[in-house]
Amino acid sequence: MCRILLVGQTLLAFLVIASLSLVSAAEEENKKPDKERPTVQLAILLDTSNSMDGLIDQAKTQLWTIVNEFAKTELAGQRPELEVALYEYGNRGLSATDGYVRMVSPLTNDLDDISEKLFALTTNGGEEYCGRVILDAVEQLDWNQGRGLRSIFIAGNEPFTQGDIKYRVACKAAVEKGITVSTIFCGERSEGIQTGWEDGAQIADGSYLCINQDHRSRAIKTPHDKELVRLSAELNSTYIPYGDAEARATFENRQKAQDANAAKATVSAAASRAGFKASGLYRNSGWDLIDALAEGKVELENLKDEQLPEKLREMTIEQRRKYLDEMAKKRQQIQQQIKERTAKRDVFLAEERERLAREAPAEAAAAAEPFADAVKEAIGSQGGN
Repeated sequence: MCRILLVGQTLLAFLVIASLSLVSAAEEENKKPDKERPTVQLAILLDTSNSMDGLIDQAKTQLWTIVNEFAKTELAGQRPELEVALYEYGNRGLSATDGYVRMVSPLTNDLDDISEKLFALTTNGGEEYCGRVILDAVEQLDWNQGRGLRSIFIAGNEPFTQGDIKYRVACKAAVEKGITVSTIFCGERSEGIQTGWEDGAQIADGSYLCINQDHRSRAIKTPHDKELVRLSAELNSTYIPYGDAEARATFENRQKAQDANAAKATVSAAASRAGFKASGLYRNSGWDLIDALAEGKVELENLKDEQLPEKLREMTIEQRRKYLDEMAKKRQQIQQQIKERTAKRDVFLAEERERLAREAPAEAAAAAEPFADAVKEAIGSQGGN
C-alpha cells in the first residue's frame, strides 16, 4: 500500500524505526570501523528528467535528515556502518548506450562526496528506464553480504515499465542478492499503482510510497540552529588534511562547501549536517590525519613533509603527535557540545511538530520533508538482518 507522506512524518518515521530493531542509542559511539558491525547500504536512484527539479531539491536538502537517523540509532543491537550510493537516470544528457543511466557515486561512507554530487545534479528531459537503473545498481555496486540492510530507493514519476530491461527481472535480481527495492512515486497513489511502481516494490520486498516532489518544505526553526552551525564551523578547524597539496586543498574546501550548501538550503539542513558531523558515521580517514591515524590507515612516521600542512612540517615527530592529540581532544569536546545541542533540538522539533499537528495542520504539512520521510519509513519497515 502506498502511504502519501505530507504531514508530520518525521516523528512518525522515527517512532516506526524505534518500535522495530532500530532503537535509540545514547552511549558514545566508537569511530573506529569494526568489521563485525552491521552495515546499512543505501542506493538512491533519482529521476533527473525535466519534471524532477523538486525531487532533486528535496534530496539535496534532506540528505542530512536521512543519514542522521542512523547516527543516533542501533541496528540489531549495534551501531551500524553506513554507505550510500547515488545514481541518476532519465536525463537526456546521459548516454543513450547506457540507457540514460549514470552511476554518480559508488557505495561510500564519504557523505560530503555524496552531498557535493547531489548539488551538482541538473535535470534534462529523457527516457526513464527504471528496470535498467535498478539492474545497474544491483550488478555494479559492491554489496556487502554480511549482517545489515541492503536497500535500493528509486524515485520518479514516469511508468515503471519503460525500457528493454523489465523491472520484474531487475527486482528479482535484487532479491537474489538480499537487496530490497523501495519505490517512491512522485504523484498520485493510483497512478503509481497503474504504472508498476507498487508491483516493483512488492516483488523486491520493499515499500511503495508516494510523495509530492514539488513540495517546498518550510523548515521549523529552533533556538539551537545557529549555535549548531557555529559549532560545525569550529569543528572544521580540527581537521588536518594530508596527502599532496592539491588533494589537501580539495578535501578541506569540500567540507566547507557542503556546510555552505546545507546553509543555503535551510538553517535546519545546516543544523542537521552539524549533528551528523559529530557522529561516528562522519569519517574522513581518506584525507584527515586524525581519522586516518585512529583507523590505522597511516603511520605518522611514514608521511613525508610534503604530504603534511606547513604547520606540521616545522615540528618533530613528538611535537606532531602532541599537536594531533590536542586537536583530537578539541574535536571530541566540540562534538560533545554538538551532540548535547542536537538532543535538545530533537526534543524541540518533536514537540513543535506535535503542537502543529494539533493546532495548525496546514503549517505541519508545510514543514514535512517528503523524500526523507519516505526513505526513513521504508527503512523502518524493513528492520534488520
